[in-house]
Order: sequence, then C-alpha cells, then structure tokens
Amino acid sequence: MGIKHEIRYAVHPEDAKCFDTTQLRRHFLVQDIMVPDEIRLVYSHYDRIIAGGAVPVNHMLKLETIDPIRSKYFLERRELGIINVGGKGLVIADGRSEELEYKEALYLGRGIQDVSFRSLDAAKPAHFYLNSALAHTAHPIQKVTQKNAVVVDMGSPETANQRRIFKLLVNEVIRSCQLQMGMTELKTGSVWNTMPPHVHDRRMEVYFYFEVPKGQPVCHFMGTPDETRHLWMKNEEAVISPDWSIHSAAGTSNYTFIWGMAGENLDYGDMDAVAPDTIK
Repeated sequence: MGIKHEIRYAVHPEDAKCFDTTQLRRHFLVQDIMVPDEIRLVYSHYDRIIAGGAVPVNHMLKLETIDPIRSKYFLERRELGIINVGGKGLVIADGRSEELEYKEALYLGRGIQDVSFRSLDAAKPAHFYLNSALAHTAHPIQKVTQKNAVVVDMGSPETANQRRIFKLLVNEVIRSCQLQMGMTELKTGSVWNTMPPHVHDRRMEVYFYFEVPKGQPVCHFMGTPDETRHLWMKNEEAVISPDWSIHSAAGTSNYTFIWGMAGENLDYGDMDAVAPDTIK
C-alpha cells in the first residue's frame, strides 16, 4: 500500500530513430498503472506531465507529494484530472467528496492540499486514471459526466475509424491552466484511432488504452511522420507521446482510450494534420 513513482526524461527525435523495441518501451510505454491498493505515477519531462493510476481496494489512498516536484503537497503548484475506468469510487478533496462512476471525470485545481481515493465496493474497485500538469493559478473543482461533455463523432466504417470523442476536461467545458483530457470510443468493427494522424509542436499527449478485450492488443504508432515506430500495448497501459511524434493506433479489436494533453495552449483544434499516404 502506498505511492510509487518513476521519472522519464525527454528524448530528442533524432535519438529516438536509433532506439530498438526495448529502448522505445523503456522510454515511452507505461505499464503496471493499476495496482491494487497503490498509487503509481510516472513523472515525464515532456511538459512536466504526471500520469498514473490509483486503485483503492482495502484502503483509502492519499495522494501525497513525490520527490521530483519538491512541494509541500501534491497540488501546491499543479492541477489534476481524474477519470474513473473501474467501479464506483470517491475522490475526497479537502473534505469535499465527489462520487465518480465509470467514465466520469473530475478536475481538481491548484492549491487543494488533501486528496484521497476510495472505492465504494472492494469487490469492484475504482480504477482512477490520473493526469497532472503545472498550474499558474487556481480553478474550481468540477465533475464532468458524458452528458456534460462536448461529443464529436468522427470517421466511418469504410475506413475502420468510426469513433465518438468525449471532450471532458477541456476549455469548452471547464477552466484549467493547461491540462486537457478526454476519451475516444471506437465503434464495433473500427480499429484505427486518430486517423488521419497529426502532430502538434505546442503540446504533448499521453494515451491510456482500456476496454481492450482480453487477448487482444493495440499497436500504437509514434515517431516523426517520415520515421515512424510502433509499440504493442495491452489493456490499461499508457504511452507518452512527445510533441514531435504522431499519435495513432490500430487494434485487433475496438477499444477505448483516454487522451491527456499539456503544453502551450488550450486550443483543442491546434494540430498539424499528416496525410496518411505520406507516412513512412
């Protein structure tokens, strides 16, 4: 029981071209995120984002500060986005309790000193997926459900990329400093996400894949458009996607993923599209 963290350093795109599979996975793939009665965090030097998970089963888990951020408490200089991908749970923030059901989101602003997580049923524990970014000011706590989200349908069955995007913690819905989070659901029969792909030099992203059926993987594509690489991923794993990298994936089944962004601006549409027939 407790909190564990690791640090991932930024990688230059020219260096990434020389990485073998093991090196790519070590630098960009995040595994073992959802561990019972633990909080697992990865501190990335890409825009100082922190990604991880909290799975309270037999104990309430407290989000304490970690050494890389050198703060009195976790949200002293940070904001936090939470999306529940498990059973019902509670997030307690400075005494205020918010219940999150499956696929519901919560934003916590800078300055909240005490954050804890609890499951309502130990037999069906909550799986809280977490993204945290640096914050320059404080914004109010806000819970966002799929009914509150901005919903966009994209793609088509003919190109195997029919999907529904839920913009949950974005500036069209809440106020944040730089963190944005949302969720994309692939329809049955579709396997491609973020297709056509894009890059955005102003922001980095972390993708967290879930609802990946047992025995089925997702192949996440990254790298520069003219020098792509791939990572094979399983359910409830995440990938750090640098600002110089494309982000896209194809699975052997449909699936859902959470995207979290941090960086220069809050314009969701700020992206540079990459034509699929130009990718190498």
